Amino acid sequence: MSRPVPVYHRNFEKQLAKLPQKQRDKAIDAIEEFVSNPLRPSLRVHALKGKWSGYISISAGGDLRLHFKPVNGNKILFVAVGTHAQLYR
Repeated sequence: MSRPVPVYHRNFEKQLAKLPQKQRDKAIDAIEEFVSNPLRPSLRVHALKGKWSGYISISAGGDLRLHFKPVNGNKILFVAVGTHAQLYR
C-alpha cells in the first residue's frame, strides 16, 4: 500500500489559516502523522455518517478534527478543519 498524498481544498486552506497558531500546528502535525502512519491510534480515524457520509475524520488532539475523502489513487482531499461544534452544526 502506498502512502497517502494529501491535497487541500481551498475552503480547507481558509479554515486552517483562521485557526490559532497552536491549533494550526496541531492540524499540520496530524496530517503528517496520518501520511506516515494512517493507522496510528491517536488519530482516531473513523468514517463519517449523515451529512458527511463518504468522508473520513481524524483527530488533531482535543476537539480539533480534520475531514477528508479519498480521491484518485492514493490522494486524499482535505475539505474541512475545525472543532466538533464547528464541523457538525
